[in-house]
Amino acid sequence: NFQSAVVFPNKISTEQQSLMLVKRLLAVAVSCITYLRGIFPESAYGTRYMDDVCVKILREDKNCPGSTQLVKWMLGCYDALQKKYLRMIVLAVYTHPEDPQTITECYHFKFKYTHNGPLLDFSSNNRRNDSTITCADTKKASILLIRKIYVLMQNLSPLPNDVCLTMKLFYYDEVTPSDYQPPGFKEGECEGMIFEGEPMYLNVGEVPTPFHMLKVKVTTEKQRMENVDKSILKHGETNVPLQVLRVDRDDPEE
Repeated sequence: NFQSAVVFPNKISTEQQSLMLVKRLLAVAVSCITYLRGIFPESAYGTRYMDDVCVKILREDKNCPGSTQLVKWMLGCYDALQKKYLRMIVLAVYTHPEDPQTITECYHFKFKYTHNGPLLDFSSNNRRNDSTITCADTKKASILLIRKIYVLMQNLSPLPNDVCLTMKLFYYDEVTPSDYQPPGFKEGECEGMIFEGEPMYLNVGEVPTPFHMLKVKVTTEKQRMENVDKSILKHGETNVPLQVLRVDRDDPEE
């Protein structure tokens, strides 16, 4: 069965079309990361296609409570995104169950909103005129982003055997009701996290639509990068697919 993980419309002309595409792309990114990092067993994933790229999509598996929990978290993210409250998602991996604040790897998804609609954004550089973004641009960037995630995840050294996941959501306080929490979340006790080891910061890629911008960042232990082919750590942009992974140590928002 050839089932598509993300359906690209011929034209992204409404906020709803854009929102649906970004939700699906977020699901693909989170699924690919957890699959390739060995977080959940094979049974917790279904196989889909994004154009000609085969991707694994997380699903609720009764034999894997963790996958069911992460699917519920994603639904909570969608609720906050739809209401335009969500500022950032941090999906973090930690190794000591009693200490979720000390993490060993994490993935950032940041959001901004335009008057046209939600803007899933990780970089204030390269601001584009949204009227020039075509669906072809969005499709090409989406496929490239997922390929880059695959390349990076397959090259990183494995995580420790027993790991836990946590997800933190950050909001735009000026528009978010003080008592708001999406389904599956509670108010956090602490915003900060401590990184175990020496962190390395990577910008993986970004996807523009007329209403959104999605960019994925990864922070991992520097030693896990030792086996990564240096060609995928080139600074700056390149036309060769899969080679753009830029070390980012200067983000003022981090």
